[in-house]
Amino acid sequence: MTVWSVIGAGVAGLAVASELVARGASVQMFDPGGPPGPHGCSWWAGGMLAPWCEYENAEEPVLRLGQTAIDWWSSRTQVHRRGTLVVASPRDLPDLRRFARRTEGFSETTRDKITELEPDLHGFANGIYFGYEAHLNPRQALQDLARNLREHGVTFHQRMAPTQLDNAIDCRGLHAREYLRDLRGVKGEMLVIRCPDVTLTRPVRLLHPRMPLYIVPRGDGIYMLGATMIESEDSSRITARSMLELLSAAYALNPAFGEAEVLEIGVDLRPAFPDNLPRIRRLGRTIYANGLYRHGYLLAPALAQGVADLALDNKHSEMVDEDRA
Repeated sequence: MTVWSVIGAGVAGLAVASELVARGASVQMFDPGGPPGPHGCSWWAGGMLAPWCEYENAEEPVLRLGQTAIDWWSSRTQVHRRGTLVVASPRDLPDLRRFARRTEGFSETTRDKITELEPDLHGFANGIYFGYEAHLNPRQALQDLARNLREHGVTFHQRMAPTQLDNAIDCRGLHAREYLRDLRGVKGEMLVIRCPDVTLTRPVRLLHPRMPLYIVPRGDGIYMLGATMIESEDSSRITARSMLELLSAAYALNPAFGEAEVLEIGVDLRPAFPDNLPRIRRLGRTIYANGLYRHGYLLAPALAQGVADLALDNKHSEMVDEDRA
């Protein structure tokens, strides 16, 4: 029986392995970093399954393919289907109107509706609500995928994959740049904070002229604040400006966030191709699946399905890069 070797145990690799196993394939995984953890880019994600919101500044495939993610993840981990609320301060209402023009699948909200959805948001008279969207806890999702794979007999090797490996699927993000020369890193910075005095039950996006903020509830008064998108490959530290603007934006949502504890600071490099869409390439005996950019959890299911189609049935989905494959 053919054994597929998936290299890289981030969200892309785990999703690919899960899709292959679901279709009856035999899989083993290689990652020198070991189980999912802070060493991986996908550990620091927001976990928003928000294709309609993302369509505001993304290509059409993000909207279309991203809509399949909610059901895919719901069968594998806990998904919260509470939608996404987008708000702006009175001076930034033109940004809110522009956001609405560039997307779909929302309803307009007034002050009363915003208060009904999130009583701890104050001072926002207008917003838009994407009721079909959802979110998950990225770290729990990674652990759930890994556990399910082990239960189905997948072996995890905490080491580099052997060279010249047959039936290999490379999902290593920027570590695959030796072979994917048009891949670049985009710096993202985020914070994990604790603020038990504020209760939010769904992701909230605050439109801001310098840096749009999103805040995602993790439960027990813990929130993820994100995230910057900087064309830089320096992932060593968060910048003072980024931290200031993230915290200032949270304070604008509710002044109680000014008393929050900063639990974690995350900085990562997201792998992206020039058009910020993922690609599947078959080079020699290896299939490369990469370029999820800021859409890791949103587009990983579609990427995994495309890889399984190519690996098992030689079927080329739209993500297969025909010019390079």
